[in-house]
Amino acid sequence: MRYGYSYATIRAVPRVERGEFVNIGVIIYCQDLDFLAADVAIEEARLRALDPAVDLDAVRRSAEAIVLRCAEPVGSARENDGLLHRFGILTAPRSTVVQPSPVHAGVTDDPVRTLAGLMTRLVTPPAP
Repeated sequence: MRYGYSYATIRAVPRVERGEFVNIGVIIYCQDLDFLAADVAIEEARLRALDPAVDLDAVRRSAEAIVLRCAEPVGSARENDGLLHRFGILTAPRSTVVQPSPVHAGVTDDPVRTLAGLMTRLVTPPAP
């Protein structure tokens, strides 16, 4: 069976005023399967090419916070509106060093495998 999903890349923007970015991760949400997850892979050399003074620890902490937020249990309705609400918060536009891309959609029969595939296509740099 195929299920709709939404995803966004996680971008590192070392110098926000320039708008240049490197994809460092992916957030994926599949409502039908109550699935929300993120993965990151930070290529230090690519970020340093945009800004030699980039604070790699801050980028790493911010990206890992997204991964951890996806994995947190969903609380009661009073605490939040569930995974869709959390996905919306995590993908809301922001002007920070770590920010999401616009949200895109697709279909999947396995969101874990789809997340891995998106990481390969969108984040991992091509082999030299």
